[in-house]
Amino acid sequence: MSEGEVRPLRLVVVDDHEVVRQGLVALLGRREAFQVVGEAGTAEEALSVVRRFRPDLVVMDVRLPDGSGIEACREIRAEMPEVRVIILTSYPDEEAVLSAIIAGASGYLLKQIRGRDLVNALEAVGRGESLLDPAVTEKVLERVRRIATGTYTDELAALTAQEQRILALVAEGKTNKEIASEVFLSDKTVKNYVSSILSKLNLERRAQAAAFVAKHRIPGSG
Repeated sequence: MSEGEVRPLRLVVVDDHEVVRQGLVALLGRREAFQVVGEAGTAEEALSVVRRFRPDLVVMDVRLPDGSGIEACREIRAEMPEVRVIILTSYPDEEAVLSAIIAGASGYLLKQIRGRDLVNALEAVGRGESLLDPAVTEKVLERVRRIATGTYTDELAALTAQEQRILALVAEGKTNKEIASEVFLSDKTVKNYVSSILSKLNLERRAQAAAFVAKHRIPGSG
């Protein structure tokens, strides 16, 4: 590679529908900015392929035959935090969006997106940006902001101001490293805060935290 030339982003595409998967591989594979290094049709295959190739980005469907793409995202991010995951789905499901954000996804996009916009979105995530489809972003983030800054249940009331702030940042799609920079703490301390938040909410995993937050709607918020 010559000096000044940018290395293409290495991608793994995960979707159980072969036609969709092949379409994404064809669309992205002919772009100089990307190199598709692997593909998978199940969550188990996805984990195996990602472990093998250690790509920069994973484009992941939510609904897979053997489980949730969000759970697969959580496992990938826990094991290989340098790998960014973009959830691509047909459904603008608020709870799934929230689950994806808390599971560590860098983006949540709808399959109705135009090819050019998908390319731009993946390039943005490759630069380290987080992004969500405008069709689902505002409702979800508004709910999270209100929950994370208020005391709507006994469990949420148990969170300290700092824990509430960190919960809000997690829900905005920020990584532990980005949160650490924003609140002037170490990555390890932020990880400990997340563990404390889950413990206080009587939850075992980040994805369960999303379901909890989604279930405890604020009165009058719909």
